[in-house]
Amino acid sequence: MRQGSEAAFRTLVERYQNRIYRTVLALLQSPEEAEDVAQEVFIEVHQTIGRFRGDAALSTWLYRLATSRALKHRQRARSQKRFAYFTSLLGFDNHVLHEPVDHAHPQAQMEGQQQLELLLAHIARLPDQQQVAFTLRHEQELSYEEIAAVLKTTVPAVESLLFRARRTLRNHLIPSLRHA
Repeated sequence: MRQGSEAAFRTLVERYQNRIYRTVLALLQSPEEAEDVAQEVFIEVHQTIGRFRGDAALSTWLYRLATSRALKHRQRARSQKRFAYFTSLLGFDNHVLHEPVDHAHPQAQMEGQQQLELLLAHIARLPDQQQVAFTLRHEQELSYEEIAAVLKTTVPAVESLLFRARRTLRNHLIPSLRHA
């Protein structure tokens, strides 16, 4: 790779690494996993930047890669946990192969940590598309148009995803917070 291309790539990483990491962290809720996935995203970008056609904004492409990788990672992790659980049930080993979910999050230090953990748990239960739309809107503050580009859908579809996500969260959180 030419020196100018390397410098451009370094600039790209510096500009987007925190945003990509925070997006992936919001979806995975594990700093270690988020760091790994964010690193994978930039490795893929480095390897494929020559194929970037400029059809979408660069940030849209990065968020698309990041959310796609995070969801695949989470799916893989769930499959491994299910396999570990079933093998432990069937007596193939004497210990559980997975660790409990790490709910560490930069905002978890703030007051009301239980409410935050409850919110994160409910966000994690949203269907994938709703969760990605919610995260990109509220964590990354992307516009509806940018979210539509990331999800390869329309603005009305994004509005619907966000409406359903907020309604679900409101229905689950309001009763829980009353009892807290």
